[in-house]
Amino acid sequence: MDDVPASTTPGRDDSAATESGRGGLRGFLRRMASSKTELEAAELQKTSGEEGATPITDCATRKRACVAGTLRTVTLRPRGGAPALEAELYDGTDVINLVWLGRRKIAGIDPGRRLRAEGLVSLQDGRKVMFNPRYELRGSA
Repeated sequence: MDDVPASTTPGRDDSAATESGRGGLRGFLRRMASSKTELEAAELQKTSGEEGATPITDCATRKRACVAGTLRTVTLRPRGGAPALEAELYDGTDVINLVWLGRRKIAGIDPGRRLRAEGLVSLQDGRKVMFNPRYELRGSA
């Protein structure tokens, strides 16, 4: 009885098996890294959908929308000489900037926090923006 390694398939070229073996670990690690990101995005999309939110990628400009996701960054950036608190919200499909004009800090608005926001979507410098949105704080990410 011939001993055939389990990894070899009849009719398969041995050079192809050797070639795939060289980059196997690198490819595996790449898949693992991207799959974690993809899994997180899918989870965010699922929870946003359960909250009755519209995916950010589907939000049309000059229309009211309800979005939900995780805050990635929160920064204080003056606009026209007045303070403005900006937060980047990610829902697994796209990003939208939430801007509260005249505010320096809002309790609970921190990176990693889950949030649901409602307001008018506009486009500024090619990015979706929602000014002074109504918001609900959710649990941490």
